[in-house]
Amino acid sequence: MPEIEEASGSGATASTLALSPENALFDKYELGKLLGCGAFAKVYHARDVATGQSVAIKVVNKSRLNNNAILMANIKREISIMRRLRHQHIVKLFEVMATRGKIYFVLEFVKGGELFAKVAKGRFSEDLGRKYFQQLISAVSYCHLRGVYHRDLKPENLLVDENGDLKVSDFGLSALTDQVRADGLLHTLCGTPAYVAPEILAKKGYDGAKIDVWSCGVVLFVLTAGYLPFNDPNLMSMYKKIYKGEFRCPRWMSPDLKRFLSRLLDTNPETRITIDEIKGDPWFKKGYREIKNEDSISSAVVKEEEKKLLDLNAFDIISFSRGLDLSGLFDDKFKVAEDVDRLTVEESPERVIEKVEEVVKAEDGGLQLRKTKECGVELEGQNGNFIVALDVFRLTDRLAVVEVKRKAGDAKAFSGLWKDKIRPVIMRQLEQQVPGN
Repeated sequence: MPEIEEASGSGATASTLALSPENALFDKYELGKLLGCGAFAKVYHARDVATGQSVAIKVVNKSRLNNNAILMANIKREISIMRRLRHQHIVKLFEVMATRGKIYFVLEFVKGGELFAKVAKGRFSEDLGRKYFQQLISAVSYCHLRGVYHRDLKPENLLVDENGDLKVSDFGLSALTDQVRADGLLHTLCGTPAYVAPEILAKKGYDGAKIDVWSCGVVLFVLTAGYLPFNDPNLMSMYKKIYKGEFRCPRWMSPDLKRFLSRLLDTNPETRITIDEIKGDPWFKKGYREIKNEDSISSAVVKEEEKKLLDLNAFDIISFSRGLDLSGLFDDKFKVAEDVDRLTVEESPERVIEKVEEVVKAEDGGLQLRKTKECGVELEGQNGNFIVALDVFRLTDRLAVVEVKRKAGDAKAFSGLWKDKIRPVIMRQLEQQVPGN
């Protein structure tokens, strides 16, 4: 999602609505003042009619997306990611609603505004900078354990509530582990220039966790120094400084903080400090307490091999509900009953993908297959007349769930491919050997 810029005074005044039942959205939320606006979205203050709770409502205008598949995919991903995240230092997404022309994100209202506005008034003390950095790392660590990489961490995307605590917002550029390519890296170029990691500039792929650590380092420098570590009016000159790691700490920083920043802003991602190492650093540890979250899990539970095999968790199973499918937000012709199918098979996810590959080979060039994740593929028909996404999730040691979805193109061609060719092959079980035969 594009970042939401602060609305100008005149624009905010013109767009302010008094909180009243007459302005109720879906008879649930009373819309109020415009808080900010961008190219594709506006954010309003609102109130829950039933409870009186303040919320923020982000309104995305579909017409401004111009059917851009990348922007639409980013919005879907942002919704999917935010539905999973429940942490006291991450802005909560309460629900998503839609009309023919607009999508509405109902979000936690964070009264204090952007951290950027506070640091713009002057640098923080080391103790205050450490407090916010500890809260940031707590949130980022939580995300990484769940396979979520923010990719646009900066003070403008960090909010402060009425208690002075930090809340991470704007997951529009975030990535999931299922976007990692076969080389184990992400490749989409994104982020804000002054906060972007050097390996992104190299355009050779990057580790999502390591680029978030770099951005956290830039944030910490800004909070405690009051200015950016890498800055230049000329964008290319700034990129050169980032690539070479050319920055100088101000004299008022303590030796421990300077050392810590040098590890965060290490241009070599292989030697850059990790989240676990950050939590063990003497400068960071002062006064730090690990937060217990609503769905607290340990790193030992979230094993890398489990991520790759896309084991289903409770959220995934619930999200299979047709009412939670996001495809209809953008495609009025999309019908969940016709364009999505799921089945449970007594096979491993890897074996299911092998069977799909057998069908593709049998089509002799009529189908193109692209791997999108460890156990997921995209199938494109001849001349691009349809695109099908097929994902396999491990349910138990013996069972897997296969989900197939028409992403674009001819619905009849999709139905024929799935029902007549792929589904029968997937459902075909190995013949059982009968003793004595």
